Amino acid sequence: ICIYIGCVLQDHAYPADELMPLTCRGRVRGLEPSRGDVDDALGKFSLTLIDTLDTLVLLNKTTEFEEAVRRVLTDVRLDNDIVVSVFETNIRVLGGLLGGHSMAVMLKDAGHHMQWYQDELLHMAKDVGLRLLPAFNTSSGLPYPRVNLKHGIRGPESRTGTETDTCTACAGTIILEFAALSRFTGDPVFEVHARRALDFLWEKRQRNSNLVGTTINIHSGEWVRRDSGVGAGIDSYYEYLLKAYILLGDDLFLQRFNIHYASIMKYISQPPLLLDVHIHKPLLPARTWMDSLLAFFPGLQVLKGDIRPAIETHEMLYQVTKKHNFLPEAFTTDFRVHWAQHPLRPEFAESTYFLYKATKDPYYLEVGRTVLDNLNRFARVPCGFAAMKDVRTGSHEDRMDSFFLAEMFKYLFLLFAEEEDLTFNVEDYIFTTEAHLLPLSLSTAPHAPSPPTNTTSEEELDDSNFDWTCPNTRLLFPDPAFPRNLRDPIRSAVDKSCPRPAIHRGKERFCSGPGMGRPPLRAQDFMANNPDHLELLRRMGAVSAVAAEDGMRFMQEMMELSSQQQKEQLPPRAVQIVSHPFFGRVVLTSGPAQFGTDLSKSITGVRGFVTVAEPYSGCAELSNAAFVQGRIALLQRGQCMFAEKARHIMKAGAIGGIVIDDNEGSSSDTAPLFQMAGDGRNTDDVTLPLLFLFYKEGNILLEALKEYREVEVLLSDKARDRDCSTDQTSPVPAATLDQSHVRTVELDESAPHNEEVTPEEDVGPAIKRNPEPEEEPEVDKDSSRKSVEAMMADWREDLEAFQQMEDEL
Repeated sequence: ICIYIGCVLQDHAYPADELMPLTCRGRVRGLEPSRGDVDDALGKFSLTLIDTLDTLVLLNKTTEFEEAVRRVLTDVRLDNDIVVSVFETNIRVLGGLLGGHSMAVMLKDAGHHMQWYQDELLHMAKDVGLRLLPAFNTSSGLPYPRVNLKHGIRGPESRTGTETDTCTACAGTIILEFAALSRFTGDPVFEVHARRALDFLWEKRQRNSNLVGTTINIHSGEWVRRDSGVGAGIDSYYEYLLKAYILLGDDLFLQRFNIHYASIMKYISQPPLLLDVHIHKPLLPARTWMDSLLAFFPGLQVLKGDIRPAIETHEMLYQVTKKHNFLPEAFTTDFRVHWAQHPLRPEFAESTYFLYKATKDPYYLEVGRTVLDNLNRFARVPCGFAAMKDVRTGSHEDRMDSFFLAEMFKYLFLLFAEEEDLTFNVEDYIFTTEAHLLPLSLSTAPHAPSPPTNTTSEEELDDSNFDWTCPNTRLLFPDPAFPRNLRDPIRSAVDKSCPRPAIHRGKERFCSGPGMGRPPLRAQDFMANNPDHLELLRRMGAVSAVAAEDGMRFMQEMMELSSQQQKEQLPPRAVQIVSHPFFGRVVLTSGPAQFGTDLSKSITGVRGFVTVAEPYSGCAELSNAAFVQGRIALLQRGQCMFAEKARHIMKAGAIGGIVIDDNEGSSSDTAPLFQMAGDGRNTDDVTLPLLFLFYKEGNILLEALKEYREVEVLLSDKARDRDCSTDQTSPVPAATLDQSHVRTVELDESAPHNEEVTPEEDVGPAIKRNPEPEEEPEVDKDSSRKSVEAMMADWREDLEAFQQMEDEL
């Protein structure tokens, strides 16, 4: 980590906010293609350097820390005319400066380092806090999601202040940093604003379920998105309620957390799963997939003292990680990939560390070793660690967020560190959501008394249970095999890719569905020509409000099923650079062709050195056929059909081809996956693999070829193990591929023949991977379709009527 923070970051990225590990340069906002909201974390304030200050001290790199602090004080400017995320700037920049200040004070008091330090980082932190304060100028006290560092909110020069919504976590993850800033500086204004925002969120909770929604209107307090879970959009709100109690010692925060936690365990927790629900109908799931940010929750449960569900959920997450090498951004309840990205998030490592601290079970050291090995095998590249574009193929994204260095290395180091490896007592500090260290001594620091708030008048608090105690797990679970006994059934279930769990608990709800004693109809079972299914569908929209809930779930499942099936049709392919100095560490996401070798059926893929075809378009016989023979040809998109390019390089003796987009600036980061269509004729004669790279990924390959002259790549359905990718030194001849690896996709003759590339989501009907059904009697498909569509329209009207009636009641 010191190499990447010190050398690589300084040599290739400083003073940029982040390092781009594939292209080995800094990411400067405005100079790179916009990534949307993700870029709101970048404020031209050397984000990664600030975010990793206290990490250096934890690793006992005090000299490097001192140099980094001097660099921050000398080079970082906050008076930038740029719009940033209030949430990200608070947890990364303000939190990073406060964590750095805490470490600087600790080192200075120890008498060996930082003797020159005069609270400079704290003064800079207060400057950040003052620049964030204008965002809290709302009638509710909830902050705007964005603020201009120089011009604040509103006004034409600020270019922000028109937003109406923010996420619950965005407004509820302020209290630790703002309260610490107030108590460090003696200025209460920051803590007052953070408490006001939390008070408002608490007042707006759904009073029956005691859950909060995902998105809220910052002016009216109305919930914009009423789905509730412990993942993206809400996660750190719950985290900060419990940690605010630990840091500040205010019982109010623990009361609120306990009430929320009871509802989470009642409605959201379906061990080992954590499924989002609707706040006003908490027995109705909001979706059938989970996002990776919920991986922090087992660690929070450890802080709460609830070890059993923490072990269960963590084990489920670990088994999903083992299936895909990393935790996908989202995965279904049967543990398939829903969103394939993985931006090197640290939440799973965080929970692993806390579970090891609580149990001392060496099993969690093995889990940490798996995380570390996978990072080195699949994410490490010459200039750092690259985020995974697709965990299925192992392709990379030119991205290394600051939180990777601020959190991931910190938790992994603490997991494996012995007591003598630590230069200070970590137990004297609490970790923020960005893993910054704030001293627990702040609870005794002078501060303005908080106004009394009547928040529990409607609630009966039970003082007799664990809500107000820290349970002794060794007393509760004396059997040393207790964790293993919890893990084994979950491991078995994930290995078998178990079906989705029953949505509703209890026989009463299960048997009251529209099927009159049968389970509600599931989307994956629906058949439009089945009279029983049609009758169930009619009942869903017209029998009762309960039936309407089943209808809402069925509609959502149908949309998700359709989306998943479309994604399964066209899996991405991988171009893996295996030659020196990459050795398989750089993997580029590529699109497949509808013709030629099907790499998903090839065990070895196709491996060879790359050569630029002449002409580059590949639309005529190659003039450099002697150089292309036995190699993989690089071609430019355009001027002719893809199949024609493939035939020309085949004639020259190439073993594969890579077509690079001619649209400057295109990237797999921002564009949907493309597949290359045939030319409307029989393409059985094309027997080599052809892959498509967008301009940005193609340029990475061309730059490597320009610098190293001899570049070897592996074309495959997914990235291969690094250890295996360096064994082979010669290309795989095309002749060694079995004919079963070749398939042909013919175009509809009625379709236009001048379309070369088809977006992924527009290609082909949904494919079901079930066995062929038995032959069924013929039905009038048109009339059946019209009947279903008409029924669906009536069903939606009934559903809206039920919802309106329920709201009025």
